[in-house]
Amino acid sequence: MCRLIETIQIRNGQALHLRYHQQRFDDARRQLFGICESIFLEERIQVPKSFQHGTVKCRITYAGAIEKIEWESYMPRMVKSLQLVNADAVSYPFKYADRSAIHKLMLQRGSCDDILMVKNGLITDTSYSNVALSDGSRYFTPASPLLAGTCRARLLEEGCIELADITPRDLQHFRSVLLLNAMLDWETSIVETILE
Repeated sequence: MCRLIETIQIRNGQALHLRYHQQRFDDARRQLFGICESIFLEERIQVPKSFQHGTVKCRITYAGAIEKIEWESYMPRMVKSLQLVNADAVSYPFKYADRSAIHKLMLQRGSCDDILMVKNGLITDTSYSNVALSDGSRYFTPASPLLAGTCRARLLEEGCIELADITPRDLQHFRSVLLLNAMLDWETSIVETILE
């Protein structure tokens, strides 16, 4: 049976943007396991006293049911360079616990901090985040990511980012890359990223 992961940012004891996590959690359980009955994450997330302050990563492992909930203090990774890699053979429509295919692609990053995957000729994601690219005035996110993340869904709903098909050749027209995932804040995750 495949296992999935839901990663939720906890800030000062509060789970952030839980509606988007609940939706993805419910969708995955329905599509993969045929389960329509909800498990309400808000009821299951009981933040331990030792993790009530600062930014904390809550990692939920589940299949048909929740198997475990883990907690750890969070420090964002510093990403300043991305290596383009071909991900035509990778399929990651759900947030699977098994990331072995992505780990293999990470071996191709050379001296770069992370990878930027290209599938069917289009930019998709880094190894751990969706992306949005800035032309100096607007942000565009790939219309066909490997995994449609919760942060990406929220920013699209809020009108902060726009969908676009982006090829490697298009990258020359962008100034910076914004890394998008549940643990990164919009204000702090804009990086002047070197693309190799």
